[in-house]
Amino acid sequence: MQKSTNSDTSLETLNSTRQGTGAVQMRIKNANSHHDRLSQSKSMILTDVGKVTEPISRHRRNHSQHILKDVIPPLEQLMVEKEGYLQKAKIADGGKKLRKNWSTSWIVLSSRKIEFYKESKQQALSNMKTGHKPESVDLCGAHIEWAKEKSSRKNVFQITTVSGNEFLLQSDIDFIILDWFHAIKNAIDRLPKDSSCPSRNLELFKIQRSSSTELLSHYDSDIKEQKPEHRKSLMFRLHHSASDTSDKNRVKSRLKKFITRRPSLKTLQEKGLIKDQIFGCHLHKVCERENSTVPWFVKQCIEAVEKRGLDVDGIYRVSGNLATIQKLRFIVNQEEKLNLDDSQWEDIHVVTGALKMFFRELPEPLFPYSFFEQFVEAIKKQDNNTRIEAVKSLVQKLPPPNRDTMKVLFGHLTKIVAKASKNLMSTQSLGIVFGPTLLRAENETGNMAIHMVYQNQIAELMLSEYSKIFGSEED
Repeated sequence: MQKSTNSDTSLETLNSTRQGTGAVQMRIKNANSHHDRLSQSKSMILTDVGKVTEPISRHRRNHSQHILKDVIPPLEQLMVEKEGYLQKAKIADGGKKLRKNWSTSWIVLSSRKIEFYKESKQQALSNMKTGHKPESVDLCGAHIEWAKEKSSRKNVFQITTVSGNEFLLQSDIDFIILDWFHAIKNAIDRLPKDSSCPSRNLELFKIQRSSSTELLSHYDSDIKEQKPEHRKSLMFRLHHSASDTSDKNRVKSRLKKFITRRPSLKTLQEKGLIKDQIFGCHLHKVCERENSTVPWFVKQCIEAVEKRGLDVDGIYRVSGNLATIQKLRFIVNQEEKLNLDDSQWEDIHVVTGALKMFFRELPEPLFPYSFFEQFVEAIKKQDNNTRIEAVKSLVQKLPPPNRDTMKVLFGHLTKIVAKASKNLMSTQSLGIVFGPTLLRAENETGNMAIHMVYQNQIAELMLSEYSKIFGSEED
């Protein structure tokens, strides 16, 4: 008993002596802990002038902080590359579709993200100084593409993030939207893709940590709450799992036989169970079904406009109600009886909007892709007569559905121009409206603004020289 007291006293004296001298205490576990001693002794070595290497913490919480420090880059790296006003609409949040609402935003593009400000430039800058956080889009792993089908507006492109957010950006000025598109695309291309993306790594880290915690807690609660009879039933189910597997295999084989015997699309179409649509269908297919070279819907719209829309101000330029246009489109696709004299189609701009939508949604435009460059070369010719003859020759080479539909459409538009004093729609105005709709390149690149000029000029020439281009076909 006396010996133990003496030993304790000696240990206390030794510890106090060590604390007083400021010596580094090292915990020696056993003879195999040589590596730990070395790692701890390294913490006292100066690697740089005036700097000490921080010891590696083995605590799990500290370890997660080191991971987050590596994953999240410092704010100093986020340099502003471009900023300005654009029209913005958020159409999806985390994969959930949202109602499209356009608004003007001050947009700031940095090396890896885009920030949207609702206020003016000065207010946005003041908010940045005060720490106000705007709506932000992480470009790492994002996808950018032109999105004509997402809006009736021109020059629209879409940004889709890895988290499922979708944004539409738009400007009526061609060179501005092209500049923004290429700036954002270049920023995305410079960033890492997929699993190497820091934001995605952080996301996966959070998901894995939370999901594993939830799984463990759920497993613990199940063990605590299970009663003896429940455990018996669990063992019974495990014992009979082999028979369940055989049942599943039988179900799979039956489904496989059912799928292989299912009727083809052609059979369903012949029986009338699946109907071909008008909108979004190839022009020649629509004409084949109707046994005509001009779609019935095009004729009906033109007839309605000539009956009650020739004198309307801004005909074909003013947009109709999009919801009513979509309703009209649905009725046409369902092959229901359509009467454009009905009161629900009283607004003639709805009829013209549906007609423009029909041409815009053709998988291949009215001027086929294979003829695009030829029409552009023809419009570039300096002599007017040579230009007209070149365009006329190309029109005669078009497939009958394209040529005849083109003749009917431009013949109708010449009647619009004849009433320009009332409807204020000149040849140039109609060229701007119908040029990009009827004529476009298959692969639109950086020459989109230049192509748009030629598209308008070709449409204008078809209108101003209609009788010379189409007149000889009637002889």
